[in-house]
Amino acid sequence: MPEIALHSVLRAGRGEDYDAAHARIPDELVEAHRRVGIRDWRIWRRGDDLFHLVDCDDLPAAFRALEHDPANERWQAVIGEYVERFDGEPLPLVWRMRDQALE
Repeated sequence: MPEIALHSVLRAGRGEDYDAAHARIPDELVEAHRRVGIRDWRIWRRGDDLFHLVDCDDLPAAFRALEHDPANERWQAVIGEYVERFDGEPLPLVWRMRDQALE
């Protein structure tokens, strides 16, 4: 399945700054994401917890490809000021309604 859920945690009190930084991310970063196969990336925030839903067939390969990408390196330098921890391990899917057959 190409949708992967991830979790990260903000530094205390940095939520509004993080939101502002995401009002529009750099176009070069969007292009880099698309180039490595990331089709979409959505983020929700509750307090200091961030929940990401990424549409990508092979996220580990995409992350490896972005590791030394200049656009990604510039973004990580900016966004790293706000993020305490980024868990790169996908959250396990527990249940999905469309997978449950109606009897």
